[in-house]
Amino acid sequence: MKIPELFEHKKPVFSFEIFPPKRQSGLDKIYDTIEKLSVCQPDFISVTYGAGGNMADNSTCEIASNIKKRFGIEPLAHLTCVNSSMEDVTEMIGRFAKADIENVLALRGDIVPGEAIKKDFSHANELAIEVQRNSGLQILGACYPEGHYESKNLREDIQNLKYKIGAGVKVLITQLFFDNQLFYEFLVQVRNAGIHVPVSAGIMPIVNKKQIEKTVALSGASLPHEFTKMIGLYENDPEELYNHGIQYAVDQIRDLLEHGVDGIHLYTMNNPDVSLAIYEKIKDLL
Repeated sequence: MKIPELFEHKKPVFSFEIFPPKRQSGLDKIYDTIEKLSVCQPDFISVTYGAGGNMADNSTCEIASNIKKRFGIEPLAHLTCVNSSMEDVTEMIGRFAKADIENVLALRGDIVPGEAIKKDFSHANELAIEVQRNSGLQILGACYPEGHYESKNLREDIQNLKYKIGAGVKVLITQLFFDNQLFYEFLVQVRNAGIHVPVSAGIMPIVNKKQIEKTVALSGASLPHEFTKMIGLYENDPEELYNHGIQYAVDQIRDLLEHGVDGIHLYTMNNPDVSLAIYEKIKDLL
């Protein structure tokens, strides 16, 4: 199934993101997670790429294939390029074709300190061009409601988005954000710039202190008053932070759905219990 066609015929599209385990021994656990998530009947599940974009011991393709074969859910395989050669990308495209994977999320990927950067690709649009030229894969891309941290400003970042669309990207998924108003303002600017592909809102529930210290800090996302108030009240009370973190994500998603968002992409952090709790509180709007 081609994911862009989902967005043409269904609104909102509801999806999850999972990441491969660090070790092959963790595959059983990830399939248990997917089985639990399957009761939500997601339209697709995305699978992130190997750490640092390293092809060694990369189980993205295997997991994506099994999402389709074992669970009957459409997979979206991430593909990064900053640490990949042209040969690496060609090989991965071939793997995806053999595994009957039809959709990829084309990403530059994170620059890993101390690891040599390969020179064939510098940006996601270059990867998208290569994927479009050498396969029939449907291409999705990432976007940043507050602008990519390497861009001078949001205007420049939206111009870069136009390059992605020109390279064949047909759907955009946002980085996590906590302030819906910033997303709405971003969407207005994107449409005014002539970008009319569907934009799915990426939401990550924050339910423990570790996420605050790592995920929130690294994302660079703005933290609205209601979010910082929640953290201040409950960061030292794990149970209350868990419950209020879920509720914050629920409130965010319900507001987005009531405003007619194209899709919701839930970053699960491989925690099916959190995702199921959120789903129960938003399913009436899906």
